[in-house]
Formats: sequence, C-alpha cells, structure tokens
Amino acid sequence: MAELYLIRHGQASFGADNYDCLSEKGHAQSAALGDWLRSTGWTPDRLVTGTLERQRDTLTAMGYDDASEEHAGFNEYDFHNLLMARFQGQMPDDVRGDRKSHFRTLRDTVLEWQAGGLPDASESYQTFVDRTAAAMEHATRDGARRVLVVTSGGVIGQLVSSAMEAPARMMMELNLQIKNTAVTKFVFSGTRHFVHQFNATPHFDTDHDLLTYS
Repeated sequence: MAELYLIRHGQASFGADNYDCLSEKGHAQSAALGDWLRSTGWTPDRLVTGTLERQRDTLTAMGYDDASEEHAGFNEYDFHNLLMARFQGQMPDDVRGDRKSHFRTLRDTVLEWQAGGLPDASESYQTFVDRTAAAMEHATRDGARRVLVVTSGGVIGQLVSSAMEAPARMMMELNLQIKNTAVTKFVFSGTRHFVHQFNATPHFDTDHDLLTYS
C-alpha cells in the first residue's frame, strides 16, 4: 500500500496581527521534522499543502524545495470567522488573547457549528467535511506512493475521525491534541485509506523544548 503523511504546520504566531506566519519556534520545529524525515530515508514523491502561509512555509522550512501542489481543501476551518459569528462581531478580549480561554471557547464554538449552529459563518461544517474529503482524494490519486501533505489540526482531526467513522465531535477532540509538526500516517490503496499512526513527534525526542500545541 501507498503511504500518506499528514503534517500539522509549525507553530504559528498566536496573538500577532498576522497569525498566519510561523513563529521562530515554528521554523525550528519544521526544520527538525525535515531532518528527521530525511534521516529515515522516507522520500516523498508528491508534496501538497493548503494555500495558507503557515502551511507553505512549514514545507519550505522542512527543506523540501521540489515543486509542490496546493489544494485549498487542506486549509484550516476559519476559526476567527467562527468565533466572530458566535459573538456577533464582538469577540471578548480574553478569547482573542488568552490561549486557555481561546481554545476552550473555540472547542464549544466548533461543537455548535457541527450541530448546525452559526448560520452566519462563512463555511458550514458539511462544506468543511466535503472539501477535506476532496483534498484527501486529490492527494492520494493515482501516481504517488509516498505523499507528504502539510495541513492544519482541524483538517487532520476531521480526516482521522472520518476514517475511523467516529462521531462528528471527535474531530475537535483530536484537533486539540495535535502537536505542531506532528506526523499522522495513513496507508491507502485507491479510494481506501486507513490510519496507521496519529500525532507522532519523533523529531522532538532529543529536544523537548520544541514541543507545542498552538
């Protein structure tokens, strides 16, 4: 069977004006992952990212300079838009700037979104499900045996929970566990794909200070 590695992007810039760029630690995490992958002899023959800056820059910092593809289906759900929809455009300061408050509130917001709430959001949960499934189909189409995808935590959580036929809320439970630059491995044959590894960070075994969740 062929192999697909889903990589969560490196640490982004929480609280900054431009969240969608890697922090200094995010660059270091990405470089460590690239070094580890090359040390294993695992060489991708297809590279795919979403269209977000933090996803593209993670691949670059990993040291993969070959031509890569972009597929917007691998973009994260727009968590800022969801929070603004929930709070009708007036997001509380603690949700905006405090990590613990932000992610606790985001979890509840996503669960509401999955249940059909937040009608003013720019994307429905079903649209998110459909586009991530289409992105997976694109990445695993005929012709590649080792596929490397840089994406985001919500996308990985959705694809894993879908493959496991888990309840929808499991997407967010997994999302909140996924470490920056963690490796989630699928094997696939045609349209069938199976989870073989989740949220692994062997590239941090000798540098635990690089481990982050957000």
